[in-house]
Amino acid sequence: MTTIQEFSFSVDLLRALLWQYEKAENLQSLLADKKAWYDANQTQFWEGWIRDVFDLRTASEFGLIVWSVILDLPLFVNSPPDPGKPTFGFDGAGGDVNFDNGNFTDSSGSSYYLPLETKRLALRLRYFQLTSAGTAPEINRMLKHLFADRGKAFLNDFGNMAQQYVFAFPVTWDLAYLFNNYDILPRPAGVSSTWVDATLTYFGFEPYGGVFDQSTLQ
Repeated sequence: MTTIQEFSFSVDLLRALLWQYEKAENLQSLLADKKAWYDANQTQFWEGWIRDVFDLRTASEFGLIVWSVILDLPLFVNSPPDPGKPTFGFDGAGGDVNFDNGNFTDSSGSSYYLPLETKRLALRLRYFQLTSAGTAPEINRMLKHLFADRGKAFLNDFGNMAQQYVFAFPVTWDLAYLFNNYDILPRPAGVSSTWVDATLTYFGFEPYGGVFDQSTLQ
């Protein structure tokens, strides 16, 4: 989606005027007014449709819902309720607790919605996932295109049915949530895939591993 074909939305209604009416000033005036209306409203409609629906880089919430259905990718994640969480209430038989011993909760679970920009990125990744051959060079070109405004990202193919995405920029919570809860990063069938934030220092005993209190588990 680096380039989108330019469309001309103009409608030359005066071309429909028969030659014998070329001197009919009133008719020409009506057609000219009609053409001006079409030029303003039709152009505005189609430009808005491309911006808000067709182009995943700028799509609105409505457009993203349309693409979500087309690409079969939900833009939210449902989480079940936590049965071990103390819940405030008055139904003693249901395990509810009193004041100071519990908190409000949703007995049916919760839904988490991704931010707008993350939804756009998720759908673009999903589109590439469906159309990609899954080769490392192709995926690396995709990463360079999708994350150009964030930083460097690339794929390591270990050659043993395993691969790892490396992001050389801080992975925000929404991206981490996307990568962890959606199987959205392209990979060939049967290949194990992981991802890593290269800006973090991970605990380990290898040359680049971090020590206690200065690193985190991967």
